[in-house]
Amino acid sequence: MSVSTLDRPAVISEPPRDDRRVAGLDGIRGLAALYVVVHHCWMLSFPGYPANTGPAWLGWLIHGRLAVIVFIVLSGFSLAIAPARNMWQLGGARRYLRRRALRILPAYWAALVASAVIATAVPYLPLSEPPTLRSFAVYALLLQDAVATPAPNGAFWSIAAEAGLYLLFPLVLMARRRFGATVTLALTTVPVVAAGLLFPTLSTGSRAIGYTLELAPLFTVGVLAAGIVAAGERLRRRPWLALSALAAAPVLALIAVHDSTWTVTRYYWLDLAAGPAIALFLTAVAAGRPARLARLLNRAPLQALGGYSYSLYLIHMPVVALVSTLVVAKATTSHLSAFAVTVVLVVPLCLLAARLFAALFETPFQRLR
Repeated sequence: MSVSTLDRPAVISEPPRDDRRVAGLDGIRGLAALYVVVHHCWMLSFPGYPANTGPAWLGWLIHGRLAVIVFIVLSGFSLAIAPARNMWQLGGARRYLRRRALRILPAYWAALVASAVIATAVPYLPLSEPPTLRSFAVYALLLQDAVATPAPNGAFWSIAAEAGLYLLFPLVLMARRRFGATVTLALTTVPVVAAGLLFPTLSTGSRAIGYTLELAPLFTVGVLAAGIVAAGERLRRRPWLALSALAAAPVLALIAVHDSTWTVTRYYWLDLAAGPAIALFLTAVAAGRPARLARLLNRAPLQALGGYSYSLYLIHMPVVALVSTLVVAKATTSHLSAFAVTVVLVVPLCLLAARLFAALFETPFQRLR
């Protein structure tokens, strides 16, 4: 898929900083993070995952993995906006790595320490395990996608994959400049498809490591879709939202006609199928068509939520586990009531905690960037 203008031969070693933001992206990021929070409330209220043991009308909450896929595609899209406006130039590897490190590491390390303390103090909490010196070191060094070890916070699996994709980003830009969009996408997609076909155990069920490779095509399709920001008006006017709906329809149909266990054990392939639909949706938002959608996603509450969505993702799981295990489980008698009470208690508590956490460990380091 190509949504960019043609490459130009000029080479710029240090393009000017481009901070023009695309309206609506923060809103998408915030909604995806909030969905993950409610997903984990659902998971602890209705045991048995990946089977759906809750009411059918809440079945859509089982797919927290798809929100992470949104994050991955959106991450590639957001990172590529400035390069897409500057002929796909990175703008200096040292500057890029410094900005990425300041963006993810301070908040991540603070959340890791907090999660380790909570998991140690309350060792029977779900979604986490008390850390050992080895497991803490693995997570501190962001090696959990290469080394299987108990997690002090079950949400941290994706952070290592994200960090690995950040290292891949300069190579994706170089491939886009030299070979074009189609070849670039093939370079990341073909190995993933081949691995899934040659080693079926990779593409069924769940595993502890190896997600960076699996998510690389999704990150890449997000990078390539960012070309819309430098495209001419004729390309921007295309019906991107309708194309996104058409791309999403087969994936949603498969999820609808199969049970949740079938779906969860085939995320490897469903993720690949969902990636283009998500990228096309981001393209629609970035193109501002329909304008009403972009305005809705750019409303102040959603923009604010997106501003601390990373902190929300990092710290929500211990909060959900503490409230569900120590408070709700002792006060409710049915799974549905447990879910309702958990959501009512957890969502505002997580939002408040995440905002404070971001003010301490995220925002100050963003200013240094």
